[in-house]
Amino acid sequence: MLKKIALCAALLLPLTVHAQEPKKNNTAGDLNWSVQASWPIPAKPVDIAQSLDNKKVFILAADAKVYIFSPDGRQLGALPVDPGVTAIDIAARGEMLYLVNGKANTYSAIDVSFNQKIDIIGAPVRGKADAPVTLVLFSDFECPWCGKLEPVLAELLAQNQDKLRIVFKHLPLPMHPNAEPAALAAIAAQKQGKFWEMHDALFQTANWTPNTVDETAVRIGLDMNKFRADLASPEVEAQLAKDRNDAVAADVNATPSMFINSRPVKDRSLQNLQKMVTEALATGGAK
Repeated sequence: MLKKIALCAALLLPLTVHAQEPKKNNTAGDLNWSVQASWPIPAKPVDIAQSLDNKKVFILAADAKVYIFSPDGRQLGALPVDPGVTAIDIAARGEMLYLVNGKANTYSAIDVSFNQKIDIIGAPVRGKADAPVTLVLFSDFECPWCGKLEPVLAELLAQNQDKLRIVFKHLPLPMHPNAEPAALAAIAAQKQGKFWEMHDALFQTANWTPNTVDETAVRIGLDMNKFRADLASPEVEAQLAKDRNDAVAADVNATPSMFINSRPVKDRSLQNLQKMVTEALATGGAK
């Protein structure tokens, strides 16, 4: 069986390995090939798997560890396994690791995730500004699952007054035509100190129309001249672009996506979120 998920420290201590230069093109008859990357492995390899998105390479080694690398040879971590593990496989994006133990005749499925440092400068915060636990949320105002999550987050914040802050990051998805205008409107409202009023009103929108944004801005009492000017400003566009870039850097491509003190959230239930907040407090709070 897996030695209790020592993912924590092991997965989060990157080790730089310098990849060799790609070799020249080779030919043999009708066959052509060239080595695209080559780098050393810390121990004798036993089995290998690579995520379909080509972002992670998993190598089971003879020293009873699964080494995880980026495609350029940077070691992302090492996961200890029982010596009897003889084969590995992974889920499409490397989020699950599957082990076959040839000695114990067992199969194990292991959840794998990496902490992500996310820049929250300039992002709106709900809760105590210096709370020891930070929940970063990537969200989309037209995403139905994001809307359903809002009451859960409100309850979580109520249960953790002075201990938790929620940071909102915009990630309007392409399939939601009203999401990007809504995100820009919320950023413009933030410039008048009314981000959360706009946020709450937009998530209560049942039927989106071309007038929804303006009607919401009027309803929450924004200075409409300033709002329209900010809405068209490069600064507002730049803030949205930054959030999108931060999502890419954190390997986020869906909403809602959350991180609690840098740790990815996979179970969005109130019970699990509270468990993660409690664990973050127990391990020293803010990161």
